[in-house]
This record gives sequence, C-alpha cells and structure tokens, in this order.
Amino acid sequence: MNRKKLGRSRKGRCRFCTKDGCPRPAFVDYKDVSNLKKMLTSQGKLSSRKRTGLCATFQREVGTAVKRARFMGLLPYVGE
Repeated sequence: MNRKKLGRSRKGRCRFCTKDGCPRPAFVDYKDVSNLKKMLTSQGKLSSRKRTGLCATFQREVGTAVKRARFMGLLPYVGE
C-alpha cells in the first residue's frame, strides 16, 4: 500500500535560503507585500515556521519585515 507524502515538496528547505545555506546577513524586503501576505493568516497573524516552511533566521526577519510594513501602512494590523 503506497502512502501519499504529506508536507512540503522541498525537503525542509526555506524559500529564502540558497543551496549553500542561509545567506548572511539575512534580509527580507518589507516592501514586497505579496510575499509577506502569504505568510500571514486571514486574521493578520504571522504563520508558524512549520506552516510557512522558513528557517529560524528568516522567520525572525519576516516578523520584523511585517512589523515595518504595518508601520508604513503597507499591511493592515488586523485581518478583514
């Protein structure tokens, strides 16, 4: 009996990391609203690392980028 694979297709790979590993310094652009919206829930909360598939370094950077985008008025503080 074959089981269907669950989870991400890329095995544990962060979307911002390269093949060589995490680039230093890590930077996520707060002006890239379309990518940041993918990492938020419908209520406007930041999704978990398990759901977004990010490494710890970039999960922290995404949190900072979301806060900056909210302060600049690019993202709402609460969902619709």
